[in-house]
Amino acid sequence: MSRNLDSPVQTQMAVAAFKSPIGSGEYHGTNRIEGKASCRRRVFVQTETGCVLGMELDRSDNAHTVKRRLQIALNFPIEESSLTFGDMILKNDLSVIRNDFPLLLTRNLMHRSSSTPCLSPTGRDIQQKDHSGPIELLGHSNRFAKAKQLVKEIAKAIKNGVDPIPVHGGLGGAYYFRNVRGESVAIVKPTDEEPFAPNNPKGFVGKALGQPGLKCSVRVGETGYREVAAYLLDYDHFANVPPTALVKITHSIFNVNDGVKANKPQNKKLVSKIASMQQYIPHDFDASDHGTSSFPVSAVHRIGILDIRIFNTDRHAGNLLVRKLDDVGRFGQVELIPIDHGLCLPESLEDPYFEWIHWPQSSIPFSEDELEYIKNLDPVRDSAMLRSELPMIREACLRVLLLCTIFLKEAAAYGLCLAEIGEMMSREFRSGEEEPSELEAICIEARKLIIAEEVLLSPKVESDFDEFQFDIDYEDLMPIQFGCGSANGRIPLSKLDECSDEEEEEIEGEEKAAWGGAGGVSNLANEKRVSKLSMSLKSTSLGKKISNQKFDGAKRDLIGSSSSGHRSASEQLSTSVGFVKVADMNEEEWAMFLEKFEELLFPAIAKRKSITLGQWQRQRLGTSCQF
Repeated sequence: MSRNLDSPVQTQMAVAAFKSPIGSGEYHGTNRIEGKASCRRRVFVQTETGCVLGMELDRSDNAHTVKRRLQIALNFPIEESSLTFGDMILKNDLSVIRNDFPLLLTRNLMHRSSSTPCLSPTGRDIQQKDHSGPIELLGHSNRFAKAKQLVKEIAKAIKNGVDPIPVHGGLGGAYYFRNVRGESVAIVKPTDEEPFAPNNPKGFVGKALGQPGLKCSVRVGETGYREVAAYLLDYDHFANVPPTALVKITHSIFNVNDGVKANKPQNKKLVSKIASMQQYIPHDFDASDHGTSSFPVSAVHRIGILDIRIFNTDRHAGNLLVRKLDDVGRFGQVELIPIDHGLCLPESLEDPYFEWIHWPQSSIPFSEDELEYIKNLDPVRDSAMLRSELPMIREACLRVLLLCTIFLKEAAAYGLCLAEIGEMMSREFRSGEEEPSELEAICIEARKLIIAEEVLLSPKVESDFDEFQFDIDYEDLMPIQFGCGSANGRIPLSKLDECSDEEEEEIEGEEKAAWGGAGGVSNLANEKRVSKLSMSLKSTSLGKKISNQKFDGAKRDLIGSSSSGHRSASEQLSTSVGFVKVADMNEEEWAMFLEKFEELLFPAIAKRKSITLGQWQRQRLGTSCQF
C-alpha cells in the first residue's frame, strides 16, 4: 500500500480516461456510437472519497482489469478494494454494467480516513486529461429530453466563462448553473458534497460514500439517485417534479476538502463530480413563507400521492416551492413545485415526514381523476423502469416502493383520504416510547404469520415445543386487531422488546446460518430459529414482565434484519434503522411476505376507516381551500 494513500495531497482534476490496454499510454478518443452492441462501454468509477475516474471498457474487460487500471491511477493494492454497482459487488463479469453509469470503488481491510481528499491519478502510463465534455448526461432515457437541453445550455455558458453560483443554504453542497445570459437554469448537487460526505463544503463530514448518512436507511452519496427516481416516477408530470437527471460535470467551483481538518484548498483546480442536476424553477416563495389555505387541493393531493409512493422522509415546507400564477398579492392562484427528494425510497421503513398531513386539503376525499391515476399505478412496472433507468438503485428501495404503492392503492380504493393514509404511515410517541406506525405493524404481523406457518409445517415442531414446554394457542396466530389497545392501533415498543439476552444470542447465531442469504438455507437451523423466535413473540401472553429497556438495534433484528457479522453491500446499514427491514429477505421469503401483507391490509384499513369515518364528515373545512 502506498504510504501516501491517506496523506493530504494536492488535488487535480480527478479524471483519467482509459481506452487502450494497460501500459500502452495511448488514448484515441471515445468514438462512441449509440446503440451498437460491439462498441466499447464507458463508465465512471467514483472512489469513496469522491474522486471520479472515467474509463472505457472492452468486451474482454472484467472487474480485475478495471481495478488493475485503478491501481495504476490511484496507486493502491487492488486486493484491498471492492468495485460495487448498487447492491452488487463485482467479482468478474461486467455484463450488467450499463453505458455511462457510475461504479463505486471502496477500500476494505484498512484504516479509512473520512477526510481523505480526492487522489490525483499518478500512473505514468495514464494520460491524465478529461476527454469528455464539461458536462455529460448519465443515461439515455427519452424522459431526459429537457435535461439534454439544459446540458447544452450549461456547456455553452461554461465555454463562454459564465461561472455557477454556490448555494449557501442547506446542509450539502449545491450550485446554480447558468446560461449565457446569466440566468439560473439548473441546480447541481455533487454526490460527494452531501451531508457527511467527504467533500461537504459546510463542515458536515465524517463518512465515506456508501455508509449510512443523514438518514440511516439512505447512504451517503446516493441521494442523487433518489432525486432522479422521484422525477422518473412522476408520470405525466402529475406532481410537478422538475426534470432531473444524473450528470458527470467538471468545474473548478466544486469543493474538495484538503487534509484531516477538511480545509478548502487555496488554489481551485478543475475537478469532476457525479451529481444530480435539476431544472431551476423560478418561484416567489416556499410553503413556509406562504399561507397554506390558498394551495390548490389538487396540487396538495398530487404531491401527497407521490410522497406516499416514494415514502418521502423529508417533505417539509422548505422543499415545496410556490409560484404565483397571477398578481393578486400573496394569496392569489398559486402553483406548487416539489423539490429535494434525496431522502425518499429508504432501504427500510422509517418515520416519514409529511408537512401536508395536517393541512385541510389532505382531509378532502380524492377526486375521480386522482383515484383513476392511483388505480392505474403499477408498482411492478415502476420497479422494472427504475432498474432499467437507474440500474445502481438498491433492491431494498424498490421493495419499499412496491409496499407503499400497494398500500396507497388499497387505502385509496377503500375510501381513505390523503391525511388518513399519511397518518397510518407515521409513527407517534406514547409514554416516552416511539411506536411503530400502522403500516409497520402490518409488516411486523406479516413476518409473524410467515414464522408461525413455518412452525406449524415443520416436522420438528413437536419435539421443539416439548423442549420449551408450551404450545402456540390459536389466538397467537390471529392477526393483530388494528385499532385496539390504543387510539391508532399501533404496537408499543415494550410489546416488541420481549427477548432475553440469552435468546437473542441464540437466535443471532442461528440467523447467520439460516437467514444470511438467498440460498443455502439450513433446514435444521431454520426450524430452531423459527421455534425460538415464535416463543419470544409469545412471551407477552405468557405473562413475562417486560423491563423498561430501550428498543435497541439488537432487538430490532428480530423484526427483520440480518445479524451476520460479515455483511454484504446490501447489509451495511445500522441495525437500529427501524422496526421493519426488507433487504434481508430472499425472493421466496419476499413473495410470502407480500402475500401476507396484502391479506392483512384490508382489515387494517377497514379498522382505521371505522374509527375515523365520521370525523372528516363533521370537520368544518372552511371556504378558503382552492379547488
